[in-house]
Amino acid sequence: MTSSSTLDQLCINTIRTLSMDAVQKAKSGHPGLPMGAASMAYVLWTKHLKHNPSNPHWSNRDRFVLSPGHGCMLLYSLLYLTGYELTLEDIKNFRQWESKTPGHPESYLTSGVETTTGPLGQGFSNGVGMAIGQRFLAAQYNKPGAEIVDYHIYAIVSDGDLMEGITSEAASLAGHLKLGNMIYLYDDNHISIDGSTDLAFTEDVAKRFEAYHWHVQTVADGNDLEAIDHAIKAAQEETGRPSLIKIRTHIGFGSPNKQDTAEAHGSPLGEDEIKLTKQRFGWDPEKKFYVPEDALKHFREAVEMGKKREQLWHTLCERHRKENPDVFAEWERLTRNDFGGEWKKAIPQFGPEAGAMATREASGKVLQAIVPLLPTMIGGSADLTPSNNTFVKGMTNFQGTNYGGQYIHYGIREHAMGAILNGLALTDGIIPYSGTFLVFSDYMRPPIRLAAIMGVRPIYVFTHDSIGLGEDGPTHQPVEQFAALRAIHNLTFIRPCDANETAVAWRLAIEHKGGPVALALTRQKVPIIDRAKYASAENLTKGAYTLAENSKNPQIILIGTGSEVQFVIGAYEQLVQENIPSRVVSMPSWELFEQQPKEYRDSVISPSVKKRLAVEAGSPMGWHKYVGDAGAVIGIDRFGASAPWEVIYKEFGFTVENVLKKAKEMIA
Repeated sequence: MTSSSTLDQLCINTIRTLSMDAVQKAKSGHPGLPMGAASMAYVLWTKHLKHNPSNPHWSNRDRFVLSPGHGCMLLYSLLYLTGYELTLEDIKNFRQWESKTPGHPESYLTSGVETTTGPLGQGFSNGVGMAIGQRFLAAQYNKPGAEIVDYHIYAIVSDGDLMEGITSEAASLAGHLKLGNMIYLYDDNHISIDGSTDLAFTEDVAKRFEAYHWHVQTVADGNDLEAIDHAIKAAQEETGRPSLIKIRTHIGFGSPNKQDTAEAHGSPLGEDEIKLTKQRFGWDPEKKFYVPEDALKHFREAVEMGKKREQLWHTLCERHRKENPDVFAEWERLTRNDFGGEWKKAIPQFGPEAGAMATREASGKVLQAIVPLLPTMIGGSADLTPSNNTFVKGMTNFQGTNYGGQYIHYGIREHAMGAILNGLALTDGIIPYSGTFLVFSDYMRPPIRLAAIMGVRPIYVFTHDSIGLGEDGPTHQPVEQFAALRAIHNLTFIRPCDANETAVAWRLAIEHKGGPVALALTRQKVPIIDRAKYASAENLTKGAYTLAENSKNPQIILIGTGSEVQFVIGAYEQLVQENIPSRVVSMPSWELFEQQPKEYRDSVISPSVKKRLAVEAGSPMGWHKYVGDAGAVIGIDRFGASAPWEVIYKEFGFTVENVLKKAKEMIA
């Protein structure tokens, strides 16, 4: 029988050797981090992490985030060893086509992977969102003696994570919010791709995080299991501050020639070096992917332990159900993402008599109607709340003194806000949305892209969506952002033309599954289309639709999005008066349109009609797909200008007169 300390080392070295062998077989990867961080990961996963390998989606499991996703063989080794769905064959298939062990962790692909990490700092910030989600659900649904939501968020973070600016944003907010359910282990190995971190990273990380109001501890030896265990316990006892445990490790630990070098970071160690390393561990150097029986047996204790933990939790749930039937029923329903139907009935409709209305204002009115009926809808803004219309009367602020609040003040931290939204979206039952100006989607692009990769559904409220914001000028006027966001696969980008399309867009966004949704909303007022005269805004769900036509065989199709639809309608009405066969199309979402059957798409943008004119106050990039070779686009091929919006629109040609002129030129 293996002694306790010897067994610990056997298990830790199993993680290291599996990682070395997998990277070597793939001929690519990052062996150094798994080798250096194996001890801290072992202590966390075998002594502290509350999880159930038999049910990776148990709602009260602790979340584990490997923020430096390049070190993913550490996570894959742990998942296989502790009894998740991964097999040894999956480990051997590391980084190969259709493998469950890709080059960075993918939440949608591999059971036990909580979030897709890779771009550094994103996982760190996702964890903040997960921590907010846990605190919020606990405040809403826990009852004394029935704390059914009490999980922690653990993460391993790297030097690279802490260098990225997003981490500063997220850490600052986490400290402000007193998120004591976060425990992050910092793999302080002093090495990045270029070499020693002394080249570019010499700050005192501990003091920096203390300044963020974090609880900070230091472990001098990354292989001191007792010290790591003690530090994690101390962090668990600290409930009023997030915790960072700075652990001095050695990248590529055990490698005679590559430990503590950049060579161990992103390349296989090489067959000869692996053999030398295994000899140092006391292993047979000729054995590959060897898992000692005693080590596997010890790791697999997690299976029965996980089942017992979940069963105890179910017993607690039954107590909650009996003592608080209504509260428990609501929690159970919402965490199944069943939001009922009352909120949909409350969505307002807008008549032309309401007058012109900015779509950001209409969005605010929709939120005012539905948020009270959606208890787990969490909003926020990056310090632009009055401009984004994201706050609803009756909401309270999510703060360290009020974790039941539904509104988050992110501060001027767009990048972190995007990644925090992803962490919230990964929390069952929560509907997260947030606001900023559309031009600042540039700050959020990395987490938007990751949300699209993961297929999670944050909702982005992007206001001030065009040159129509006016006097703030080119720095704040989005021009290329429509095209940039449409280029992100699996992001649904919607630019509603009036209040009613905005209302339908909100319903669609909440019901949408499988990816993020971006709403692009106006600062300036736009007319509310008379739906008795023109087609219903319900057609927004199809992405594009015929607003009106005076012939089934039009000479020209006028296509508009957002605030420019008003000019397309105005031009169409003039063409009708002149008995010119025409069709006007509202096209709020390319992505939704592309999901429709070809027959429908052809009925809206008829292939037989070659004269097509698209009108949008943004880059014309991409519109050729819809207007064709004989078509044209009234768009913007430069940056904006500072002036009242009416002046800017006229100067750029976004008027009824110019649309009509261009249409007649095309027909002629």
